[in-house]
Amino acid sequence: MKLTQKVLIIILAVISLSGCWSSKEIEELGLIIGTAIDLDNEGEFEDRQSGSDNGNVFKLTNQLITAETANNATNGGQSQVRAYKNITETGDAVLPALRNMILRIDKRAFGEHAKVIVIGEELARGYNLEQVLDFFRREQEMRPSTLIVIAKGSASKTLESAEPTVIPAIQLVEMIQGMERTTKILTPTPIAKIEGQLNSGNSFLIQTVASDNNDRKLTGAAMIDGNTKTLRAFLNETETEGVTWIKGKGKGGLVRSYDEEASQPIVYESLSMKSKIKPSVKGESISFTVKIETEGRIGEHWDINGKAFDSKYMKRAEKATEKEIERLVKSVLEKTQGEYKMDVLGFGRSLQISYPQVWNKVKNNWDETFSELPVEFSINVSIKEMGTSG
Repeated sequence: MKLTQKVLIIILAVISLSGCWSSKEIEELGLIIGTAIDLDNEGEFEDRQSGSDNGNVFKLTNQLITAETANNATNGGQSQVRAYKNITETGDAVLPALRNMILRIDKRAFGEHAKVIVIGEELARGYNLEQVLDFFRREQEMRPSTLIVIAKGSASKTLESAEPTVIPAIQLVEMIQGMERTTKILTPTPIAKIEGQLNSGNSFLIQTVASDNNDRKLTGAAMIDGNTKTLRAFLNETETEGVTWIKGKGKGGLVRSYDEEASQPIVYESLSMKSKIKPSVKGESISFTVKIETEGRIGEHWDINGKAFDSKYMKRAEKATEKEIERLVKSVLEKTQGEYKMDVLGFGRSLQISYPQVWNKVKNNWDETFSELPVEFSINVSIKEMGTSG
């Protein structure tokens, strides 16, 4: 049985076991499983920013699971009914848009099982995320574990699917859980976590998703400016790998390097990683050293000369992997520190912990200060296993 179907059965079972509702009331519920928020109209948005009231700002899409759609999903999609139902409305704020949905749906919308909130790119670029998410942070039905994701382009399109049994919101959350097997996916950002990030004043990252022909793909990270709390830029998947290595948050992933002596590629599989950002203060000078350590195995190699796993080869493989990790981390540092002058990697937090008095002097203009500071990397790769081919 697919995980999506298991989730549906669990949700319906929880509702049916609750003493608050009768079976008739269950059939009248629409479970909000995901929400997409887009900017309704750019011109009207600008009018709202200037204080005039010329129309709606938000386009809100709720993805619902009802008794009818759930039955279709658990039965393998044999009917023409999709496994979900999307309802879209507009409003000059989130709550009015939600209330407008009452005029278009015959179900009582219930938000306690919401899995994800997707924020559209245009809205995230022009609007303070603290304001956009204010309703969800206050709403008692909303679970603190609900994930926040930024869409490249339209948020509502990420909640559409051409496959009748696929529930896009649940599928998106399942995709994010793949961070245990790749360094290209960020650590998830739930509502409970983003609360502190928005209040800290520091820049930070949120997972990005894109939609193409009713299909979803995780495409890197969104850089959120700590001062304006708006989207500044995106990191691609390769740059997101660099983020994972600097933060040491990955649970698994691959590094593809190259053995120059054998002229063959090497694929290293990380089984563990850790990273420490160490600040150094000498007088008025601040610098950082990032120490990265990882243990893993050879996941794939193309050297068939029979000596692929002797000690010399293993050392070459370790050095080649270290070189590739260094390339990844320097690439993302160049973009965040040099091009955009944004500390989304946690250097300021490290300085704050180690040198709180120094931090108090530089925190008000930290991103600009960070852009001029030297950063060195120390990377150690240890191959402990040779994989199944050994």
